[in-house]
Amino acid sequence: MDAAHPVRRISRTAALLIVIAAAAIFGVWVLGTPAGIKGKADAIGYAICHRIASHSFLINGDPMPLCARCTGIYLGVVSGLAIMFASGRRKVCQLPARPVMLILVLFVVLMAIDGLNSYITLIPGWAGAYTPHNALRPLTGIYCGFAVISFIFPVFNGVVWEQPTDARSINSLRELAGMCAVVGFVALLVLSERPTFLLILGLISTLGVVAMLTMIGSVLFLSVLRMENTIRAWRGLAVPLAAGVFVTFIEIGGIDAIRLFLTGTWAGFRLG
Repeated sequence: MDAAHPVRRISRTAALLIVIAAAAIFGVWVLGTPAGIKGKADAIGYAICHRIASHSFLINGDPMPLCARCTGIYLGVVSGLAIMFASGRRKVCQLPARPVMLILVLFVVLMAIDGLNSYITLIPGWAGAYTPHNALRPLTGIYCGFAVISFIFPVFNGVVWEQPTDARSINSLRELAGMCAVVGFVALLVLSERPTFLLILGLISTLGVVAMLTMIGSVLFLSVLRMENTIRAWRGLAVPLAAGVFVTFIEIGGIDAIRLFLTGTWAGFRLG
Protein backbone atom coordinates (compact mmCIF):
# COMPACT_ATOMS: atom_id res chain seq x y z
CA MET A 1 0.00 0.00 0.00
CA ASP A 2 1.33 3.42 -0.88
CA ALA A 3 0.59 6.79 0.68
CA ALA A 4 -2.24 7.44 -1.78
CA HIS A 5 -4.03 4.30 -0.60
CA PRO A 6 -3.68 4.14 3.19
CA VAL A 7 -4.45 0.84 4.90
CA ARG A 8 -7.78 0.88 6.70
CA ARG A 9 -7.70 -0.17 10.34
CA ILE A 10 -10.43 -1.12 12.79
CA SER A 11 -10.44 0.92 15.99
CA ARG A 12 -10.06 -0.89 19.30
CA THR A 13 -13.59 0.09 20.25
CA ALA A 14 -15.04 -1.30 17.04
CA ALA A 15 -12.95 -4.47 17.39
CA LEU A 16 -14.21 -4.97 20.95
CA LEU A 17 -17.81 -4.45 19.87
CA ILE A 18 -17.43 -7.02 17.09
CA VAL A 19 -16.00 -9.59 19.48
CA ILE A 20 -18.75 -8.90 22.04
CA ALA A 21 -21.42 -9.18 19.34
CA ALA A 22 -19.99 -12.51 18.17
CA ALA A 23 -19.88 -13.85 21.73
CA ALA A 24 -23.42 -12.61 22.40
CA ILE A 25 -25.00 -14.18 19.32
CA PHE A 26 -23.13 -17.43 19.97
CA GLY A 27 -24.33 -17.38 23.60
CA VAL A 28 -27.94 -16.84 22.54
CA TRP A 29 -27.64 -19.74 20.10
CA VAL A 30 -26.16 -21.99 22.79
CA LEU A 31 -28.96 -21.19 25.23
CA GLY A 32 -31.66 -21.79 22.63
CA THR A 33 -30.50 -25.15 21.32
CA PRO A 34 -30.67 -28.71 22.74
CA ALA A 35 -28.40 -29.51 25.68
CA GLY A 36 -25.05 -31.29 25.44
CA ILE A 37 -22.28 -31.29 22.87
CA LYS A 38 -24.22 -33.72 20.66
CA GLY A 39 -27.28 -31.49 20.96
CA LYS A 40 -25.32 -28.46 19.78
CA ALA A 41 -23.85 -30.46 16.90
CA ASP A 42 -27.36 -31.59 15.96
CA ALA A 43 -28.51 -27.95 15.98
CA ILE A 44 -25.74 -27.01 13.52
CA GLY A 45 -26.72 -29.88 11.27
CA TYR A 46 -30.40 -28.94 11.66
CA ALA A 47 -29.68 -25.61 9.95
CA ILE A 48 -28.14 -27.00 6.77
CA CYS A 49 -29.17 -30.65 6.42
CA HIS A 50 -32.44 -32.59 6.07
CA ARG A 51 -31.11 -35.12 8.62
CA ILE A 52 -33.35 -37.88 7.26
CA ALA A 53 -32.62 -40.93 9.43
CA SER A 54 -32.55 -43.41 6.54
CA HIS A 55 -29.93 -41.25 4.79
CA SER A 56 -27.77 -41.01 7.89
CA PHE A 57 -25.47 -43.22 9.90
CA LEU A 58 -26.76 -44.01 13.38
CA ILE A 59 -24.89 -43.71 16.66
CA ASN A 60 -26.57 -46.25 18.95
CA GLY A 61 -29.85 -45.64 17.14
CA ASP A 62 -29.49 -41.84 17.03
CA PRO A 63 -28.71 -40.14 13.67
CA MET A 64 -25.40 -38.34 13.29
CA PRO A 65 -25.60 -34.51 13.34
CA LEU A 66 -25.43 -34.46 9.53
CA CYS A 67 -26.71 -36.96 6.97
CA ALA A 68 -24.21 -39.33 5.37
CA ARG A 69 -23.55 -37.04 2.40
CA CYS A 70 -23.22 -33.82 4.42
CA THR A 71 -21.02 -35.62 6.94
CA GLY A 72 -18.73 -36.52 4.05
CA ILE A 73 -18.76 -33.01 2.59
CA TYR A 74 -17.71 -31.27 5.78
CA LEU A 75 -15.23 -33.96 6.78
CA GLY A 76 -13.71 -33.30 3.36
CA VAL A 77 -13.52 -29.61 4.23
CA VAL A 78 -11.82 -30.29 7.57
CA SER A 79 -9.49 -32.89 6.05
CA GLY A 80 -8.48 -30.47 3.32
CA LEU A 81 -7.75 -27.69 5.82
CA ALA A 82 -5.76 -30.10 8.00
CA ILE A 83 -3.69 -31.22 5.00
CA MET A 84 -3.00 -27.62 3.96
CA PHE A 85 -1.79 -26.66 7.43
CA ALA A 86 0.19 -29.86 7.99
CA SER A 87 1.97 -29.46 4.64
CA GLY A 88 2.93 -25.82 5.29
CA ARG A 89 0.37 -24.31 2.87
CA ARG A 90 -1.23 -22.04 5.45
CA LYS A 91 -1.19 -18.93 3.25
CA VAL A 92 -1.23 -20.29 -0.30
CA CYS A 93 -3.26 -18.07 -2.63
CA GLN A 94 -3.09 -19.83 -5.99
CA LEU A 95 -5.69 -22.29 -7.20
CA PRO A 96 -4.63 -25.89 -7.93
CA ALA A 97 -2.81 -26.70 -11.15
CA ARG A 98 -5.11 -27.10 -14.16
CA PRO A 99 -4.97 -30.96 -14.40
CA VAL A 100 -5.71 -31.11 -10.68
CA MET A 101 -8.61 -28.69 -11.06
CA LEU A 102 -10.21 -30.97 -13.66
CA ILE A 103 -10.14 -33.90 -11.22
CA LEU A 104 -11.50 -31.74 -8.41
CA VAL A 105 -14.36 -30.53 -10.60
CA LEU A 106 -15.06 -34.17 -11.45
CA PHE A 107 -15.39 -34.91 -7.72
CA VAL A 108 -18.03 -32.19 -7.45
CA VAL A 109 -19.87 -33.49 -10.52
CA LEU A 110 -19.89 -37.07 -9.19
CA MET A 111 -21.42 -35.92 -5.91
CA ALA A 112 -24.03 -33.89 -7.79
CA ILE A 113 -24.96 -36.93 -9.88
CA ASP A 114 -25.21 -39.18 -6.84
CA GLY A 115 -27.22 -36.55 -4.95
CA LEU A 116 -29.62 -36.01 -7.84
CA ASN A 117 -30.10 -39.75 -8.25
CA SER A 118 -30.84 -40.03 -4.53
CA TYR A 119 -33.39 -37.20 -4.50
CA ILE A 120 -35.18 -38.55 -7.58
CA THR A 121 -35.99 -41.71 -5.66
CA LEU A 122 -37.85 -39.61 -3.06
CA ILE A 123 -40.46 -38.71 -5.70
CA PRO A 124 -43.31 -41.25 -5.63
CA GLY A 125 -43.25 -43.42 -8.73
CA TRP A 126 -39.77 -42.33 -9.75
CA ALA A 127 -36.72 -44.59 -9.75
CA GLY A 128 -33.14 -43.45 -10.02
CA ALA A 129 -30.52 -44.82 -12.35
CA TYR A 130 -29.27 -46.94 -9.44
CA THR A 131 -30.21 -47.64 -5.84
CA PRO A 132 -28.84 -44.94 -3.50
CA HIS A 133 -26.65 -46.24 -0.69
CA ASN A 134 -25.14 -44.74 2.44
CA ALA A 135 -21.75 -46.09 1.38
CA LEU A 136 -21.77 -43.85 -1.71
CA ARG A 137 -23.09 -40.74 0.02
CA PRO A 138 -20.09 -40.07 2.30
CA LEU A 139 -17.59 -41.14 -0.37
CA THR A 140 -18.86 -38.73 -3.00
CA GLY A 141 -19.44 -36.11 -0.32
CA ILE A 142 -15.98 -36.21 1.23
CA TYR A 143 -14.16 -35.79 -2.09
CA CYS A 144 -16.53 -32.99 -3.07
CA GLY A 145 -15.85 -31.20 0.24
CA PHE A 146 -12.13 -31.65 -0.27
CA ALA A 147 -12.41 -30.19 -3.77
CA VAL A 148 -14.42 -27.20 -2.56
CA ILE A 149 -11.99 -26.26 0.20
CA SER A 150 -9.08 -26.66 -2.25
CA PHE A 151 -10.67 -23.79 -4.20
CA ILE A 152 -11.98 -21.70 -1.30
CA PHE A 153 -8.87 -21.76 0.90
CA PRO A 154 -6.59 -20.02 -1.66
CA VAL A 155 -9.30 -17.42 -2.29
CA PHE A 156 -9.59 -16.81 1.46
CA ASN A 157 -5.83 -16.37 1.75
CA GLY A 158 -5.72 -14.11 -1.30
CA VAL A 159 -8.26 -11.77 0.29
CA VAL A 160 -7.00 -11.86 3.87
CA TRP A 161 -3.22 -11.69 3.92
CA GLU A 162 -1.10 -8.67 3.12
CA GLN A 163 1.59 -11.04 1.83
CA PRO A 164 0.03 -14.42 0.97
CA THR A 165 2.23 -17.23 -0.24
CA ASP A 166 2.39 -17.23 -4.03
CA ALA A 167 1.94 -20.98 -4.33
CA ARG A 168 -0.77 -23.44 -5.31
CA SER A 169 -2.92 -25.37 -2.87
CA ILE A 170 -2.18 -28.52 -4.90
CA ASN A 171 0.68 -28.60 -7.38
CA SER A 172 0.41 -31.92 -9.18
CA LEU A 173 -1.61 -35.06 -9.72
CA ARG A 174 0.89 -36.92 -7.53
CA GLU A 175 0.21 -34.54 -4.64
CA LEU A 176 -3.50 -34.88 -5.27
CA ALA A 177 -3.24 -38.68 -5.11
CA GLY A 178 -1.51 -38.51 -1.73
CA MET A 179 -4.09 -36.10 -0.35
CA CYS A 180 -6.92 -38.24 -1.69
CA ALA A 181 -5.48 -41.25 0.13
CA VAL A 182 -5.68 -39.33 3.42
CA VAL A 183 -9.23 -38.20 2.68
CA GLY A 184 -10.18 -41.74 1.71
CA PHE A 185 -8.91 -43.05 5.05
CA VAL A 186 -11.24 -40.63 6.84
CA ALA A 187 -14.11 -41.89 4.69
CA LEU A 188 -13.28 -45.46 5.67
CA LEU A 189 -13.53 -44.51 9.35
CA VAL A 190 -17.07 -43.32 8.67
CA LEU A 191 -17.93 -46.45 6.70
CA SER A 192 -16.70 -48.62 9.60
CA GLU A 193 -19.82 -47.38 11.44
CA ARG A 194 -18.16 -47.80 14.82
CA PRO A 195 -20.13 -45.64 17.29
CA THR A 196 -17.03 -43.99 18.76
CA PHE A 197 -15.68 -43.04 15.34
CA LEU A 198 -19.10 -41.83 14.20
CA LEU A 199 -19.51 -39.63 17.28
CA ILE A 200 -16.08 -38.03 16.92
CA LEU A 201 -16.36 -37.61 13.16
CA GLY A 202 -19.89 -36.29 13.49
CA LEU A 203 -18.70 -33.55 15.84
CA ILE A 204 -15.76 -32.75 13.55
CA SER A 205 -18.06 -32.51 10.54
CA THR A 206 -20.17 -29.83 12.27
CA LEU A 207 -16.99 -27.91 13.05
CA GLY A 208 -16.38 -28.05 9.31
CA VAL A 209 -19.71 -26.30 8.76
CA VAL A 210 -18.73 -23.54 11.19
CA ALA A 211 -15.24 -23.24 9.68
CA MET A 212 -16.53 -22.91 6.12
CA LEU A 213 -19.20 -20.34 6.99
CA THR A 214 -16.78 -18.38 9.19
CA MET A 215 -14.21 -18.17 6.41
CA ILE A 216 -16.85 -16.89 4.00
CA GLY A 217 -18.15 -14.41 6.57
CA SER A 218 -14.63 -13.14 7.28
CA VAL A 219 -13.97 -12.56 3.58
CA LEU A 220 -17.28 -10.67 3.24
CA PHE A 221 -16.42 -8.55 6.28
CA LEU A 222 -13.03 -7.55 4.89
CA SER A 223 -14.44 -6.97 1.42
CA VAL A 224 -17.30 -4.75 2.60
CA LEU A 225 -14.89 -2.62 4.63
CA ARG A 226 -12.40 -2.61 1.73
CA MET A 227 -9.75 -4.11 3.96
CA GLU A 228 -8.54 -6.84 1.63
CA ASN A 229 -4.89 -7.84 2.00
CA THR A 230 -4.40 -5.97 5.27
CA ILE A 231 -3.77 -8.83 7.73
CA ARG A 232 -0.09 -9.28 8.53
CA ALA A 233 -0.07 -11.88 11.32
CA TRP A 234 -2.35 -14.62 12.62
CA ARG A 235 -3.43 -12.57 15.62
CA GLY A 236 -4.71 -9.96 13.18
CA LEU A 237 -7.33 -12.50 12.06
CA ALA A 238 -9.12 -12.33 15.43
CA VAL A 239 -11.54 -9.55 14.51
CA PRO A 240 -12.36 -10.75 10.95
CA LEU A 241 -12.92 -14.26 12.31
CA ALA A 242 -15.12 -12.86 15.10
CA ALA A 243 -17.15 -11.08 12.43
CA GLY A 244 -17.33 -14.36 10.53
CA VAL A 245 -18.55 -16.17 13.65
CA PHE A 246 -21.20 -13.49 14.14
CA VAL A 247 -22.47 -13.94 10.59
CA THR A 248 -22.28 -17.74 10.88
CA PHE A 249 -24.44 -18.00 13.97
CA ILE A 250 -26.89 -15.40 12.70
CA GLU A 251 -27.35 -17.71 9.71
CA ILE A 252 -27.42 -20.97 11.66
CA GLY A 253 -29.56 -19.57 14.46
CA GLY A 254 -31.98 -17.93 12.05
CA ILE A 255 -32.50 -21.13 10.05
CA ASP A 256 -32.80 -23.15 13.27
CA ALA A 257 -35.51 -20.81 14.55
CA ILE A 258 -37.50 -20.85 11.29
CA ARG A 259 -37.31 -24.63 10.92
CA LEU A 260 -38.24 -25.22 14.57
CA PHE A 261 -41.19 -22.82 14.23
CA LEU A 262 -42.43 -24.63 11.12
CA THR A 263 -41.88 -28.21 12.28
CA GLY A 264 -42.02 -28.02 16.08
CA THR A 265 -39.23 -30.58 16.43
CA TRP A 266 -35.45 -30.75 16.40
CA ALA A 267 -35.63 -34.10 14.61
CA GLY A 268 -34.81 -34.59 10.94
CA PHE A 269 -37.40 -34.62 8.19
CA ARG A 270 -39.55 -37.74 7.99
CA LEU A 271 -40.24 -39.65 4.78
CA GLY A 272 -43.79 -40.73 4.08
